[in-house]
Amino acid sequence: MTADIVLRNVTLPTGRRADIVVANGIVRHVGAPVRADETIDCRGHTCLPGAVDMHVHMRGGVQAQKEDWHTGTMSAVAGGVTVVVDQPNTIPPITTPELLRARICEAEEEAVCGFAVNAGVVPDADLTGMWDAGAMAFGETFAAPSSYGEGLDPETLKELLTRIHALGGLVTVHAEEVSDRAPATLAEHDSARSGAGEAQAVRAVSALAPAEIRLHFCHASTAASVRAARGTVEATPHHLFLSHGMFDADDTRARVNPPLRDEETRRELWSCWDRIDVVASDHAPHTLHEKGVPFETAPSGIPGVETMVPLLMAAVRRRRITLISVIEKTSWKPAAILGIQRAGFEPGDRADFALYPDEITRIDASCLHAKCGWSPFEGLEAVFPEEVVVGGARAYTCGDLREARPAWYPGQGYLSLQNK
Repeated sequence: MTADIVLRNVTLPTGRRADIVVANGIVRHVGAPVRADETIDCRGHTCLPGAVDMHVHMRGGVQAQKEDWHTGTMSAVAGGVTVVVDQPNTIPPITTPELLRARICEAEEEAVCGFAVNAGVVPDADLTGMWDAGAMAFGETFAAPSSYGEGLDPETLKELLTRIHALGGLVTVHAEEVSDRAPATLAEHDSARSGAGEAQAVRAVSALAPAEIRLHFCHASTAASVRAARGTVEATPHHLFLSHGMFDADDTRARVNPPLRDEETRRELWSCWDRIDVVASDHAPHTLHEKGVPFETAPSGIPGVETMVPLLMAAVRRRRITLISVIEKTSWKPAAILGIQRAGFEPGDRADFALYPDEITRIDASCLHAKCGWSPFEGLEAVFPEEVVVGGARAYTCGDLREARPAWYPGQGYLSLQNK
């Protein structure tokens, strides 16, 4: 057997040590060593399948000063993420097949790892056209207003969900209840978009959605929201690792939707770890200049794609969570939800991997790759990958991009048309 690359001395989740043989971007053999053009010795490292971050905002276009496909996916790879799913609340929002194809073309030119693009859900959107053109999923679908997204009333939302269900599409939902008052502090922001209101919105959407629809709730920030969700549910690192009491009361860098909660609520969210299906970053960068305005007018959103898995790996090292649960929630479960080939340790799996050392470090925003140049996780413990393999090739080594490996992952509507 010939190979493009072999990962030697990989400790598998079962505890067995083996070599992983890769050719043409696919795992071909797991077991005894073979000859290869290139080898990576994994001794002293934990080998994880590449993460799938199914909730990012890569910006670009007229928002390129915040982030673009190159810097955003470079940040992803440096954090062990090898596939990202971009949300459609861009400027302009993705509501037609033409806009979707343009977004895909932009990514193909600039991205350095795998990507997919979701379709916007508004009354005049061409849902069928975007599904056929390759949209991975529909949403974020806004059940409440947020950055660059208008909330849908229940009647309109029910109609759109019914149309998407008829297509066989996956719907991802941003569920909140929002008061009219403009918050001036992080605690007031928490109250204005309360945890109780979020859980009620999750229950309301669950009730009005068609019975068999593929439903996924984004960024649940409370245990009650996780428990109320029908279908699958994701949590973010910022809701798991940050509470608003960790920041100055009016620190706009910590403003995000849904808001950071109090410390008790944050700790309670961890109690639902086994019920959480997916951890996704909701990477939504803004520049410090944009954040440097009064709290009432500051944009919501924070960067996080590069720090997502490293934060979780530090929690693994501290024995707070298991390694297999991190693999499940960051790689295997999101791939299954999206219907893409999973990365892993079996023949036929996608050959995306990240190698993490044993040492715990602390997050230093000056060492990260996102264009915005800051992180709300500054100083927190993390374990960053030293090597990342994307599509069977060494894409990243100790801080340096070695090879760009963009790959578009279309949704099931496009794939069904291609197979007819």
